[in-house]
Amino acid sequence: MDWYPLLNSLRIAATSTVVVFLLGVWLADVVAHAHRVVKGVLDVVLTLPLVLPPTVVGYMLLMLLGPRRPVGAWVLSTLGIKLTMTWYSAIFATVVVSFPLMYRTARGAFESFDQSLANAARTLGKSNAWVFWRVKMPCCRQGIIAGSVLAFARALGEYGATSMIAGYTPGSTATISTTVYQLWRTGDDAQAFQWVLVNLAISAVVLLALNLFEGHQRSVAARAGAAS
Repeated sequence: MDWYPLLNSLRIAATSTVVVFLLGVWLADVVAHAHRVVKGVLDVVLTLPLVLPPTVVGYMLLMLLGPRRPVGAWVLSTLGIKLTMTWYSAIFATVVVSFPLMYRTARGAFESFDQSLANAARTLGKSNAWVFWRVKMPCCRQGIIAGSVLAFARALGEYGATSMIAGYTPGSTATISTTVYQLWRTGDDAQAFQWVLVNLAISAVVLLALNLFEGHQRSVAARAGAAS
């Protein structure tokens, strides 16, 4: 059994999760403090990939990153890097489709954050960056971690946009999802079912870890409340 689709899927999902974490946390914090009208507009734009069909997302990425399209042509002529039909092309797709999960979860956590804690830290002379990383992020870590896990799971199972922008080439761009489709398409149900089981196992482990973490956080909070 060729394990390349699994390794490729994991590196794509891990890379996109890091990107989505950084962008999602930053934009969630910006939107949480934005004016009501601005917040409404940004929220629609940033959440739109959540409701768009993956094939539509893939088509839009091709229109932007294709070798004869604005960004893709410029990168290819300037840096000699092709942005489509390579293994890392799938990262663009997984970032777009998984970003709303990270963003909305982080935004909810930031909006429920007690601003009096941040104000108290600022009165002690702490910088905004210090307050963000040392006060706000620890208080909101449950939502942040939940969003990261969901984004990873979504990126791991992405098919529609990935198949359009990265295609399917064994040993090069193949992922678990595209491999399952190709094996089913060629009538190899046994191999396809094996990869389905692999994907199910990974997703179950990821969600189980999230549930255990949330249960641990609730137990810690309950003990802290009882002690006070």
